[in-house]
Amino acid sequence: MEIVYVYVKKRSEFGRQCNFSDRPAEINVDIQPDPEQILNYIERNPVDTGVQCAGDMSEHEVNTERFEMETRGVNHLEGGWPKDVNPLEMEQTIRYRKKVEKDENYINTIMQLGSLMEHCIKQNNAINIYEEYFEEEETVEVTDEAPSAKTINVFRDPNTIKRTATHLSWHPDGSRKLAVAYSSLEFQRGSKDMSYDSYIWDLETPNRPELVLRPSSPLVCLEYNPKDSHILVGGCYNGQIAYWDTRKGGLAVELTAVELGHRDPVYGVIWLQSKTGTDCFSASTDGQVLWWDIRKLSEPTETLVMDISRKGILENALGVISLEFEPTMPTKFMVGTEQGVVISCNRKAKTPAEKIVATFSGHHGPVYALQRNPFFPKNFLTVGDWTARIWSEDSRESSIMWTRYHMSYITDGCWSTIRPAVFFTTKMDGTLDVWDFLFKQNDPSLSLKVCDDPLFSLRLQDNGRFIGCGSKLGTVTLLEVSSRLCTLQRNEKNLATAMFERETKREKILEARHREMRLKERTKLEGKEEEPKEEAVEEKPEELLERVQKEFFDIIESELRRKERAKSKLQEDEYDDTEVRIMPPPFHTDPPLHSTRPRDV
Repeated sequence: MEIVYVYVKKRSEFGRQCNFSDRPAEINVDIQPDPEQILNYIERNPVDTGVQCAGDMSEHEVNTERFEMETRGVNHLEGGWPKDVNPLEMEQTIRYRKKVEKDENYINTIMQLGSLMEHCIKQNNAINIYEEYFEEEETVEVTDEAPSAKTINVFRDPNTIKRTATHLSWHPDGSRKLAVAYSSLEFQRGSKDMSYDSYIWDLETPNRPELVLRPSSPLVCLEYNPKDSHILVGGCYNGQIAYWDTRKGGLAVELTAVELGHRDPVYGVIWLQSKTGTDCFSASTDGQVLWWDIRKLSEPTETLVMDISRKGILENALGVISLEFEPTMPTKFMVGTEQGVVISCNRKAKTPAEKIVATFSGHHGPVYALQRNPFFPKNFLTVGDWTARIWSEDSRESSIMWTRYHMSYITDGCWSTIRPAVFFTTKMDGTLDVWDFLFKQNDPSLSLKVCDDPLFSLRLQDNGRFIGCGSKLGTVTLLEVSSRLCTLQRNEKNLATAMFERETKREKILEARHREMRLKERTKLEGKEEEPKEEAVEEKPEELLERVQKEFFDIIESELRRKERAKSKLQEDEYDDTEVRIMPPPFHTDPPLHSTRPRDV
């Protein structure tokens, strides 16, 4: 048993006190000088000494306070009007303008400014100060560099309890802003103190979000309106659809009712091409695709149940986890399901059963990403389980190209907006892979370790240069890829077209071959199954026994007859042989004396 004693007094209150006092210095060891050591001394002459003008410094690091930048805007209104003139009233402005134009000072001022402006305009027309003289040479040098990427900025979730960055959306005008949806997708793992907020980040100010979006439930997906950059639509964890107007603040302008929305988290929401720019549609793991008009979110305008049996039963529907819509094909859309099946749909079909056009099955788990190639809409990319696959609408039984199985799960993927042969994927080990199938087919052209946490979301800017990656802990990393990965290569479209057509043709030949083999096996199995059934129906047990006995005795009789025929034939052959030996040869009256060879038969 260990004995522990606890001291309850200060150290100065017990033990012997230490007393210090002043005393003179004492010499304990004294080394006397040795005059003989002078003989070992060698004088250096001349002496060169290097002297630095600046002081010597060592390499070191220091933590400094982060410099925070703040951007402030100014509302510009039409100025120059007096206080008593309202610039919004057309009559007042016209009346004031006519009054000013009659003034002599106004005419003189315009004449002076006009001559200066004319000189500047002529100068600009004569010389283009922004002309690039070596543009072609730069592009040639850029194409030869190796694929690479570098980190530009990092946006972190400002909350104490970190959440997953589930979806990213770039600002449609200039892409200087990034909207990020944050939520915890782990079942029943959300804390009571977890924030519901999502953010819009300005790329120039990564320390503080530009706008905080405050939904009623954590946002799973968030999308900018391509026609009006002030409006965003989002899908919530509780199945609601909400939209925001950034000019009106961070609270949702309108929200769907819980009982009329989805029953599960909304994993995808996409804006439709319409005249008003207010139409969108959403998908969820409850197996429904709903169409909405944000001007009236009280109820969906249209509903489609993802039941591949085409009966429209919600209990049999496949849960949708990814959504795809190509504006150039306004009547078609595609969904990726939890069961690994991709469903191609036609919105303008007459009946709900006809709206489900085709299915593509090739993944062992949920299809986390689904996107058509922006240059070849017939070909689309899917990401699920441990592979990324490229499909063609002409080949439904199998994908035409696919990556090898990776050790870690693939979570998201997207095509390059500039190069038709390049696509990006993210993995659970925090790696971003860049694939260029014209350069390499078996391995990625570039594999970059972005962070130690799993990556869950991916979005490429329209210019193809900047890419955002969202992690499980809410960190969004902004990367800039090298010029080779965002510059269209020479003859790339033709090469990609040829590869897609070749692989599609190969898969069609293999599908036809497999179909033929399956048909042969089916007919063979059906033939084997029908024969014993017919015998069992036609013959009774007594008839079957009688037939077998008859066949047995017939075989015995035929065998006996065969043996008798063989025996009689052998006897005839022996008899014929003796007769030939004693017969005289033809054309002779007497047999020859010296001929002993028998006659040839």
